[in-house]
Amino acid sequence: MSSATVETRPRQQNPIGWLWRHFREFRRTRPFWGGLLAMIAGVPILYFPYAHLSFGGLTIAMSTTAGAGSLIIGVLMIILGLTSWFQPAVRVFAGIATILLTLVSIPVSNLAGFGLSLLPGLIGGGLMVSWAPLPEPSTEPAKGRRAGRAKGAADDAVAESVATETAPAKTAETVKAAETAEAAEAPTAKLPAQGAPKEPAAAEPAAEAAVPQQGGAGDQEEAR
Repeated sequence: MSSATVETRPRQQNPIGWLWRHFREFRRTRPFWGGLLAMIAGVPILYFPYAHLSFGGLTIAMSTTAGAGSLIIGVLMIILGLTSWFQPAVRVFAGIATILLTLVSIPVSNLAGFGLSLLPGLIGGGLMVSWAPLPEPSTEPAKGRRAGRAKGAADDAVAESVATETAPAKTAETVKAAETAEAAEAPTAKLPAQGAPKEPAAAEPAAEAAVPQQGGAGDQEEAR
């Protein structure tokens, strides 16, 4: 059996990896740590007024008249933490309410659970107020770049076509200008100067013809 005919087995999904991916997605899409700290801060406020501490044979009851107020404050802080998890839209209200309840628990609930709920409550409320969702990835920049590239290519094509059309006209104009320049630089024909002496070759035969005529007239007179 060759490797091409081997049937691929379905990939077994790891449950731990699946849970971790979903938890990470859940944590990134809401003020997770702020809500967690608010719930942690509500536990000491809710616990100490109803706790019974034993030291050896001695039992100490922490319940006081502030037990009802501590119960309400602790339950509200836990509810606000869960609300910030499952309703991130009201995170600002939940954060401000958590900070106020933490400050109110100082005189009402045994100094905010003996100081164990003071810092977690304040920090958790601040984290809930300051949390903001991650911006969604937009495709507008990519589209803008693509449109810009397409526009640049179209402009280049138009420029090339215009250059191709105007090239013959420019060539003809260039040739014509070159011919005009050559004609302007060509030497002009030399004209004969006015009053120039005639050629001696033409004058000598006329003189020779006049001399015989004079001699013939003298002979005729002598013959008479």
